Amino acid sequence: MTTTNANFYKELPKQSIDLSELLLHQELFYNVPKDWHVINVDIENSTLAVQNGNHHDVNLSATGSIIVVLNELEKIDKKIRIPYFFGGDGSTFIVPSHLAAIIIKALNNYSIHIKKNTDLILRVGSVAIDTIYNEGKIIRIAKHKLTAQLTIPIVLGTGLNYAENLVKKTFKKNATSLQNTPVDLDGMECRWQEVSAPVGDQKIVCLLAHCPVENMQNKVYAEILKELNLLFGNFENRKPITPTNLHLDTTLQKIKKEMNIKLARFNRLYLVMNWLGTVFVNLYLKVSKNGEKFYKEISQLSHTLMIDGTINTVFSGSDKNIQKLIVFLDALEKDQKLIYGIHTTKASILSCYVKDRSDNHNHFVDGTEGGYTAAAKMFKSKLL
Repeated sequence: MTTTNANFYKELPKQSIDLSELLLHQELFYNVPKDWHVINVDIENSTLAVQNGNHHDVNLSATGSIIVVLNELEKIDKKIRIPYFFGGDGSTFIVPSHLAAIIIKALNNYSIHIKKNTDLILRVGSVAIDTIYNEGKIIRIAKHKLTAQLTIPIVLGTGLNYAENLVKKTFKKNATSLQNTPVDLDGMECRWQEVSAPVGDQKIVCLLAHCPVENMQNKVYAEILKELNLLFGNFENRKPITPTNLHLDTTLQKIKKEMNIKLARFNRLYLVMNWLGTVFVNLYLKVSKNGEKFYKEISQLSHTLMIDGTINTVFSGSDKNIQKLIVFLDALEKDQKLIYGIHTTKASILSCYVKDRSDNHNHFVDGTEGGYTAAAKMFKSKLL
């Protein structure tokens, strides 16, 4: 592959073969350039925040960190593409060196915004890829066409995990008295009702699965994905978000929660205008031919599977097959091939980045009652 350093990710070839097969083709993965950086955003004490009933604030704050970065990149160059990952209570970005300081500045400003509004503390930090490689860690990446409209980064290695832990360890809190500049959260929306599983007796599952041995990850993860396909159907069939189970929440309370994160202040005009807009859009989507197309695109553009050195996925399935999966994962864990955390719940939640409803929108999915954060709690307990 021939590419310029700054366009490394943009020019990676898209792979369309089944993901479990892609993982076994190491020649399709590339080392991230040494002078790029990993930037990590993580909400401190997110487990406690979820236990205190603030899961939506945690989830929206994580979503907002991605929106801030994407909006910042759009101002610089609309053609820039970087890999990023949503984690329920945080996010990770891999960026070229010339963008690292700009993105860190935007995220530090966002962290002040969030602290003033929610009292959540966002840990923001960056680690040079060269530093990660010098520690003997790996970050190899491929681009996978997951759906007809969504292409995602696939990362193997423990480099991102190492960077996240280093950021947590070295993080120093910003003084809350610092004056922050306006935060660009244009496009943030959180207007969907909790999304029930596509089939009435199914549950929503949030799974984190990590193989700590780098040269085994591709085979272990391919094995897990094949088991998911066997038990729950292929990716399309096990998605928790489908066009038929999406319903807009037209209550003022829903708009108010979005407003609190987005503006960090009460704005009656914003509240009323966006409520009216949501009511109108809800009616429009029900009667317009474009409504069916939009609902289908949401399903296609929902982030429900990520591999950032760890499998992170949200899917739907029956209790019987969930128990079979746990037996399968327990066997891998007993053989020391895997550490996993799992959380089963009644529904999923959707937070969105909508720049244009016709072709530019992304949707981030988590489970209710803690979602990824609850799965991470189980995962972390096994590391003690």
